[in-house]
Amino acid sequence: MVSQVRETQFSDDWHQAGVPSTKLMNRLLTAATGLVLSLSGISALQAAPALPLAQPKAANLARMRAETLNGGLGSYRAAACMYETGATSCLISRSDEGFLFGFRGGPPGWEQETPPDPTLETEVLVSRDGDRILAVPYNGPIR
Repeated sequence: MVSQVRETQFSDDWHQAGVPSTKLMNRLLTAATGLVLSLSGISALQAAPALPLAQPKAANLARMRAETLNGGLGSYRAAACMYETGATSCLISRSDEGFLFGFRGGPPGWEQETPPDPTLETEVLVSRDGDRILAVPYNGPIR
């Protein structure tokens, strides 16, 4: 009985040469690299603490309220921490009441000055679901 070899996308005549073809080796190397990278990315994601889903939304709402209260983006910029996902460095507390953010701000470019010279300080309390401003306990000169 004569055996027949069926052509597939991976055959590339490697069975005749006794060694895998360059094309096959490249495919295997690419697949193995992708697997390693995806698995390492998964462990890195698992290691990072998860933010509540409402926290980034609450941070954006708090920052936008401060911008509105202080004259808009043409005359005010919140601290860089308020532009980070979830504003974790500006988060004073997270409770059953909601998210309380505290941050400084000033005219555009204030953080690039040496030394940075903020002119305003703001605290904003946002609901637990991140949908509503509950209070602005402070918005004024640096205390």
